[in-house]
Amino acid sequence: MRGLCSLVISLAILAGLARSAEAQTGAQAFLDALYRPYLTEGFAGQSLDRPEQYFSPAVAQAITRDAREAARREEPPVLNGDPFIDAQDWDVRDLVVSASEIEPGRRATGTVTFRNQGTPRRLTVDLVMTPAGWRIDDIHTADSSLRTYLKVR
Repeated sequence: MRGLCSLVISLAILAGLARSAEAQTGAQAFLDALYRPYLTEGFAGQSLDRPEQYFSPAVAQAITRDAREAARREEPPVLNGDPFIDAQDWDVRDLVVSASEIEPGRRATGTVTFRNQGTPRRLTVDLVMTPAGWRIDDIHTADSSLRTYLKVR
């Protein structure tokens, strides 16, 4: 009986480690898929037509609201650059993307470093797990963040 209990406990521990590794790999894979295309010459940037593909519900709603209000005013939106690289124009080189979990399967943080048109950049990306998978909850630059910029609480 003791052997069976040990086996069950061992299997439970292994299952937990596998879920943790899968979640971390998932956060890394999400960021890789998002950022790797920026290395392709002529890449036009990720589309923000469906921000829920990339962002947490609160941030996606703020992006949609910003675009809708700007269209109503017939003005550019507050977010009128590419939030993923914090620029309007880009020539991305030397891209390094990493992600690590803060709370397994719930929250992760990513670091994205690159050169944009020769200038070194470093962004920190807060990720949250949603029913749709990993999504960005904030992007921090040296002087601000996406949530601050969009006035998301």
